[in-house]
Amino acid sequence: MNTSTFKSDFLKRIADVKATRWVRFGVVAALFIAWVAWIGNPWWALLLILLFDIYITGYIPFTWWKNSKNKAVTAVMSWVDAIVYALILVYFVFSFVGQNYQIPSSSLEKTLLTGDYLWVNKLTYGPRVPMTPVHFPLVHNTLPILGCKSYLDSPSNSYRRLKGLRNVESGDIVVFNFPAGDTVCARFEESPEYYDLLVKHYGREFIKQNPDKFGEVIYRPVDRRQNFVKRAVGMPGQRIRIVRDTIYIDGKPQPMPANAQFNYIVATSAPISDERMHSLGIAGGDVQGLMAEGTDRMRLMSILPGAQQNDFFYVMPMTQAMIAELKADGTLHDAVKFGEVFATDGATLNLFPEGIAENWTLSDYGGTQGLLIPKKGMTVRLTPETWKIYHRVIRNYEGHTDAYIDNDGIVYIDGKPADAYTFAMDYYFMMGDNRDNSQDSRFWGFVPEDHIVGTPMRVLISFDRDRSIFNGGIRWNRIFKDANPDK
Repeated sequence: MNTSTFKSDFLKRIADVKATRWVRFGVVAALFIAWVAWIGNPWWALLLILLFDIYITGYIPFTWWKNSKNKAVTAVMSWVDAIVYALILVYFVFSFVGQNYQIPSSSLEKTLLTGDYLWVNKLTYGPRVPMTPVHFPLVHNTLPILGCKSYLDSPSNSYRRLKGLRNVESGDIVVFNFPAGDTVCARFEESPEYYDLLVKHYGREFIKQNPDKFGEVIYRPVDRRQNFVKRAVGMPGQRIRIVRDTIYIDGKPQPMPANAQFNYIVATSAPISDERMHSLGIAGGDVQGLMAEGTDRMRLMSILPGAQQNDFFYVMPMTQAMIAELKADGTLHDAVKFGEVFATDGATLNLFPEGIAENWTLSDYGGTQGLLIPKKGMTVRLTPETWKIYHRVIRNYEGHTDAYIDNDGIVYIDGKPADAYTFAMDYYFMMGDNRDNSQDSRFWGFVPEDHIVGTPMRVLISFDRDRSIFNGGIRWNRIFKDANPDK
């Protein structure tokens, strides 16, 4: 086709386009140009040529099947066409606007409940440019049935976050990728026993040699790691300390959230029925009945002076409001915090950071000075003590994978001795409101800014796993409820 012929054909194609088609192209082009300006990469604007051809000129025969005389081909391809368009739309919405997310555990009760399905807003903090851009949009990291990865490791993008409305603030409920989920055993990926704990308990070689027990050992890119949801309680550059359950930030006590729960040993006048637990909002898996006979009963009654001879004993999470309610109706005779009676030290609980937290507990954490949370541009001296706190940040999150400390206590980064380190990212300290039943930063440390996904906005729907659909299984009162009511 010579230049003259191409020109006349081009003009004819444009002349034949209906006005409605031009309107559709105009809307799509405007949205696309705004998106290109937002991500700040003008090279993407070249795709306007493709959009122009799709909507206006039609040189690339994307819709060849519409001219087919085979009705089966037309029917099948019309469905394929609709599905492809839908998947592309879902990809962009989930990547740059927000997505649904399910609450799998009770760590944020009473604010968020197990079985809540949330709409997570990515615009508030600014969406991340997808680090693994080639992925199936409707699943996180594993294709159902097939059991294989739902993404390609290559190509990949470095971390970059687009402009958002604001930064993470203290008290925000935040969805983030699990920082310790970079390496996982396939059969334990959704288990509280994450890879580092399994290595501590079994050893790296034993895990590698027993794939039948542990599954394949997989490295997950940042945006393909398991999603967690917790409350941001410590901001970059702050010192966090917990004293008798009260959080101190830079030495100042923070108000106790009304929804904060702690495990109590309780004595009750009657058994706590499933119906009563449901009315109190306690997940069934969080309640443990205590068999109290003989010396065990005597011990429990010594711990709970208000207990009576025929009482029933439980370990269960409660807020102060729940304690007051049970006392008011005569059900609760006495209660004492589980941690005050059966204190477990940091080494036993595997608290962070290992080697420092032996004398810390869930209720008394951070030592006398508090734990310093890394901030972008902040510099710390590198000593054997600070290495225990920040080595994972330096090695795993900021890419200095060969960093180590020698037998003389000298830290080497990128092959050179270093007596100080300047952080490249902001970090956060996350905790659950269900304080004694939450695997959070007290166990695995800081959350890097590049792991932040977004903040929950609304509960879309909520299912009570302890009940059937036709017997209160749908929590109608939670539909479209504010997912972050304290903000």
